[in-house]
Amino acid sequence: MKLKALLLLAIALLLVIPSAVFAQEATEEPAECPVEVDLPDLEGRVITVAVENAYVPFNFLDPVTGEPAGWDYDAIDEICARLNCVPEYIETSWDGMIVAVSNGEFDVAADGITITEERDEIVDFSTGYITLEQVLLTRIDEDRFTSVEEFLANEELTLGVQPGTTNYDTAVDLFGTEDSPRLLAFETFPVAVQALIAGDVDAVILDNVAGVGYVGENAELLTFIDESITAGEALGFAFPNDSDLVDAFNAALLSMECDGTLEELNALWFGDEAPIPGAEETPEPVATEEA
Repeated sequence: MKLKALLLLAIALLLVIPSAVFAQEATEEPAECPVEVDLPDLEGRVITVAVENAYVPFNFLDPVTGEPAGWDYDAIDEICARLNCVPEYIETSWDGMIVAVSNGEFDVAADGITITEERDEIVDFSTGYITLEQVLLTRIDEDRFTSVEEFLANEELTLGVQPGTTNYDTAVDLFGTEDSPRLLAFETFPVAVQALIAGDVDAVILDNVAGVGYVGENAELLTFIDESITAGEALGFAFPNDSDLVDAFNAALLSMECDGTLEELNALWFGDEAPIPGAEETPEPVATEEA
C-alpha cells in the first residue's frame, strides 16, 4: 500500500480513537466518553498562546489575506469557547518556545509539539490529540532514490530540516552527527519545503500530517518516500509546570472528542484537501551550527 493511502488510513483511524489514549506516558487505556464532561469555568480569563505561524497545517498566516489560520487556532478557539477563556495568540519563533513556556512567559504553546520525555521535564503536556510519523518529502520527479536507505547511501544528497524539532533530532541520528554537510537547517518548515521545490535540497524530513498538506498543495511537484522513519509520536499542548490549565484543556479536549468536534477539526486540517495556503519565496538556509 502506498504511503499516501497509509497516511489517510492512519488519519481515519485517529479520528475514531479517543484523544485521551495519547496521554503523557502514551500507555493509558482510552477513556470512555462520559454522559457529560465536567468543564471548568475560567471566567473570561485571558490565555496567552505561543504560536509560530509557520507550521502548516497547525498554524500559519494566509499569504493572501495575512490572517492567521490552522488547526491550532480552530482548536484553541473551540477550547476557550467551552472553558470561557479568551485566547491571546502571540507569534514567537519555535527556537526557544518551550523554554519560554517553562519560564511562564506564555500560558500555553500550540505548535504541533511532540510529547517527549526530555520536554516533559520542563513543561507539562495536555493529553495528545493526534499521533504522527516522520517521513521524507521529495520532488515528484526524483529518480536517484526510492527509499530512505538509498537516500542515506548517496553522499551527494542533502536533507532540509528545522532546528530544535524532533525531525532535526531524527536527521542527526540518521547521519550520525549534526555537523554533516548533507544536513541543511532552515528557520521554518515552509522555507525548507520551498528549498526542496527549488532544488536547493533533495529531501525534507517532517511529520506526515504536515507533509500531507504540502503534497496536497503541490501535487504536481512533491511526493513522499514510501516508508516511515519513526514510529507513532503523540502531539500535545505545552504548559508551565503545575499549570491549572492542563486539566481544563484535557477536559475540553475530551468533550470535543466525545461530541465529534475533534474529529471534524482533524478531518479538515489533516487530510490531503486541507485549506493550505500557497507557497512563499525561498529564503536561504541557516547554518546548522547556529541551531
